[in-house]
Amino acid sequence: MAVSRAQKKILLKELKDKMKSAQSVVFANYIGLKVSEVSELRRKLRAAGAEMKVAKKTLMRIAAKEEGLPVPEESMLSGAVACIFSISDPIVGPQVAHAFAKDHPQVSFVGGLFEGKLLSKADAMTLATIPGRQVLLATFAGMLQSPLRSFASIINSPLTGFARALSEKAKKAPAAA
Repeated sequence: MAVSRAQKKILLKELKDKMKSAQSVVFANYIGLKVSEVSELRRKLRAAGAEMKVAKKTLMRIAAKEEGLPVPEESMLSGAVACIFSISDPIVGPQVAHAFAKDHPQVSFVGGLFEGKLLSKADAMTLATIPGRQVLLATFAGMLQSPLRSFASIINSPLTGFARALSEKAKKAPAAA
């Protein structure tokens, strides 16, 4: 089905708006997925704070150029490509797509955009495998807690030894009558 010039303008504006508001954009191939599987992926992305948009590659390239972002090369965008926009957290979209790809090997990353830089396929995979914000915060809290726990045990150690010595001295001393 041919897309009219007016429809292309609307799609282009939508792509530009999403690229402007997204913290990261990942390009992924999805050919071979059933309609129900694509809908499932979109639903999972939406629930996580990301969105998937399918558009013509030429429009994707024009939108990136007009937004002042690096323009993906034509060789990078081979086959049918979808844009996965991460709105709230830059790694949410890639993580959800990566998890979905474990059960659906038809989904594969081909590149992306992050912090004004063009990502290769390997970079997009790396972005997808970074631990989430909650995991990183929990790890950081554990790192902060460890030295405090060690400090508390060092401080507590002489007191425990002193209390033990007093207890043993009290046991050895004859009871005063």
